[in-house]
Amino acid sequence: MNRKKKKNFPAKYILLIMSIFCLVIIGCSVKLSFSSAAANTAVGYVIVPMQKGINYVGTLLKDAQDLFVSKQALQEENEALQETIAGLQEELNQVQIDQEELAQLQELYDMDQTYSSYDKVAASVIGKDSGNWFSTFLIDKGTNDGVEEGMNVIADGGLVGIVTEVGPTYATIRAIIDDTSNVSCKDLVSGDTMIVSGDLQSMNDSGLITFSNLNDADDAAGVGDQVATSSISDLYLPNIPVGYITEVTLDSNKLTKSGTIATVVDFRHLEKVFVILETKESITENEGE
Repeated sequence: MNRKKKKNFPAKYILLIMSIFCLVIIGCSVKLSFSSAAANTAVGYVIVPMQKGINYVGTLLKDAQDLFVSKQALQEENEALQETIAGLQEELNQVQIDQEELAQLQELYDMDQTYSSYDKVAASVIGKDSGNWFSTFLIDKGTNDGVEEGMNVIADGGLVGIVTEVGPTYATIRAIIDDTSNVSCKDLVSGDTMIVSGDLQSMNDSGLITFSNLNDADDAAGVGDQVATSSISDLYLPNIPVGYITEVTLDSNKLTKSGTIATVVDFRHLEKVFVILETKESITENEGE
């Protein structure tokens, strides 16, 4: 079967038609067929919105730039303020340190005046045993400064302990809170004597040390009474404050009492101490001559 050939529209006619259309458009343009109003309308619909869009984007970019510059300026100002604050804080810390050192020196001076009858040497704590408390510690004064074994050590207006070992430039102090410490003391209200014993377990539990063998036949001793070293002690000079009674209990023998004492000295934060440059033994010998 013979297929009918499709008739194609000649390309030359298409070209001719397009050429004629272009000529018509050109002719219309030349003869100002399009009015200026139509052109303005076209501009209004196309160019003006485009210009507005460009202006809006430009405004946004300008605002963003201003914001960036402002943020950068604020950041630089903040960094400068931080440096100023850091400098002021450092100065404040130094002032606080100076005030603390001045307060410590004032306490040492007051204590020196209180025990002015004794020769003393001030010392700094340079080491301690492990643990929370200054039960055994080192000071930076020794035989070169006149320190000897058996000399009493005081701080905070009260008894710290006694020198147990000494070298040319250092000394070891055993505090009254140490488990091996026993001090003969007296109740300054009743006048009765007692034995004050170190007790690290009690210090850890309640911050207190213990006393025993209080001969209080008249029931004159009580909570709040001040306790100081007694004159009958072999190692400690008399009338050095130790602490205050916080509890009194009658012993099972119904004759003596025991209890707890809050120490005058802060044994958790010792930094400066005084060593009394006389021993109880040397004073007793001098008095006997």
